[in-house]
Amino acid sequence: MTNITKDSAVTIRLTVTEGSGKVLESGKTPVAYLHGYDNLLPKIEEALEGQTVGFKLNMNLSPEDAFGVRDESLLTTISKKDFPPGIKVGGMMQGVNENGEEMVYTVLKVKGDQVMLDGNHPLAGASLRVAVQVLDIRAATPEEIAHGHVHGEHGHHH
Repeated sequence: MTNITKDSAVTIRLTVTEGSGKVLESGKTPVAYLHGYDNLLPKIEEALEGQTVGFKLNMNLSPEDAFGVRDESLLTTISKKDFPPGIKVGGMMQGVNENGEEMVYTVLKVKGDQVMLDGNHPLAGASLRVAVQVLDIRAATPEEIAHGHVHGEHGHHH
């Protein structure tokens, strides 16, 4: 029997719901990931380490263990003239913060000639309920390890 370790290609059924009960990931389609490469949230990978096919897990993740707590300093306002055309409230856009780091911003609102952006992950501050079932485990190929993700049916396609 194979156990999940670093460099395992693992196929799971993953169901994720927000604290409010909103389903974020239904678990209908199996997902493959490369274990040990931060392809899942750390607490989930930690819980799957050493497990075998058939293992089931139900866990609650606090915001700190999921996508972090909200950071109000990540809210910013830009001039509408610096705003790409066609993006609406709720849309996502890439930008650079004051430290020159790439960030993804969600458009919160457009007011006059100002656009309010939020650099927090959309799920920052949310508690999550996660259910995982391990469906398959195999050794990853050298190419998958080099790329840091699983290729094929339930993985990444190039």
